[in-house]
Amino acid sequence: MDDRNESAHPNGNIFYSTEAALDVKITETLRVVAEIQTHSQPVIEHCYREFLLQNHDPDEREYPDAADQIREVLIHGNYLSQKDIEICLGFDVESLADRPEIDAMRELHAALVEKYKSED
Repeated sequence: MDDRNESAHPNGNIFYSTEAALDVKITETLRVVAEIQTHSQPVIEHCYREFLLQNHDPDEREYPDAADQIREVLIHGNYLSQKDIEICLGFDVESLADRPEIDAMRELHAALVEKYKSED
């Protein structure tokens, strides 16, 4: 907050004397965001694992449609960012293979992949 107050004015003016100073600030901000994301990964993976365990059955969840359940309960319910969703996309669903509901969890994960996997 202090950093923001020292570098910008509510009218939209940004107080950096050189482009190099602004580049340094942007680099530092991106580094901090990446660090936060790295520390958040285990929490997001745990959240997604619990989502799969609790939401695999279309007859018992809030939204029968997998895409609706993912969007409303997982993403909106947990305020997930695109980077958070990318962590979910990389989740190893096979780590739950010993569960009798694994096929339904695979289907739910496949719905996430179909809807949110980037085309890069």
